[in-house]
Amino acid sequence: MKRVTVGTFVGMLFVLLSATLAAAAQGAAAAAPVVDYTKAIVIGCSLLAAGLAIGMGTIGTGVGMGNGLSGATSAVGRNPEAQGKVLLTMMVGLAMIESLAIYALVIALVVLYANPLLKVVVGG
Repeated sequence: MKRVTVGTFVGMLFVLLSATLAAAAQGAAAAAPVVDYTKAIVIGCSLLAAGLAIGMGTIGTGVGMGNGLSGATSAVGRNPEAQGKVLLTMMVGLAMIESLAIYALVIALVVLYANPLLKVVVGG
């Protein structure tokens, strides 16, 4: 596994360096106009950040909900008379946990559609 990771990293580094050298040689020979890729980089990083935000947010809430439901079913199994109180507490807890996933979704949508960095990069 470690060899594969190191090999992938070295391969990506080689591709990036060779692409940079090829672009430099082409730019020197043709004197092409300078292209600013800043907006594209910000958009790409925003997509990555949005994906990570919603992914990590839902993984965490899924684990939390699973633990909560497991505890509730164990409690009801041990004491069936307390089912009403356990059910009420479990529902409130699950609603709180679900709100965390909604917060992650809101952050992902803000990063995608109302990104404040794009206004800084574009200059308007």
